[in-house]
Amino acid sequence: MRAVLCVLLVICLLPGIAGAAPKTHVLNFGKWTTVKWFVGPSENKPLDLKIRALYIDSRLKEFTLGTPHDITDRLIVVRRAFRLNDALPDEKSSVSSWRWQRGGWLLVDRVTGHVSPIILPEFDPFYSKAAWYRDYVAYCGISDDGKNLYAVVAQLGRRKPILKKALGDAPSDDVPDSGCPAPRWQRQPVRVSFSSPLDQKLTYTVRGHAVDMVNDDEEEGTK
Repeated sequence: MRAVLCVLLVICLLPGIAGAAPKTHVLNFGKWTTVKWFVGPSENKPLDLKIRALYIDSRLKEFTLGTPHDITDRLIVVRRAFRLNDALPDEKSSVSSWRWQRGGWLLVDRVTGHVSPIILPEFDPFYSKAAWYRDYVAYCGISDDGKNLYAVVAQLGRRKPILKKALGDAPSDDVPDSGCPAPRWQRQPVRVSFSSPLDQKLTYTVRGHAVDMVNDDEEEGTK
């Protein structure tokens, strides 16, 4: 009799269990803090870097910088900041040996609370300045050997860029974000414009997973 009652109790509880809402994760950012970021050939020139913590359910996940971008009402992207241990093998690590660095971009899922890095082709954390629109991101990327500069448009979820156009030589100075100014987006039609180091403006139309070059006549026709 007791076994029958247990079975009936489980049957009664199953609809409630099956219909239970998934746990809601709470995402929030901490207060802004200014830290020192060392740049230059000898990394001895301090610049102010404003960072803040990213918390999921009140637990520290990452440090971030800049303004987050909403991809959807569920997904956001945000730039990462992190501390790097600068101590040599024969040195003891101390507070002064940890240095702040700018990192790449993170994808944050509000529903699952999952935080994952985004792999952006040729994106350079020092020289590249990204501009997001919808699930597209445009920036000037640097080749692996540090010699060539590219106009890049990538789409979230795709490994290969939908645009990779050579712009010339990569910057040789040690100035942050000097690859090129942040590209500019426009809608209807979706277009993105790059300014090359030679002050040449390049505009591309984005159609799904493809990108077309816009010539001067097309630009005049849209004005």
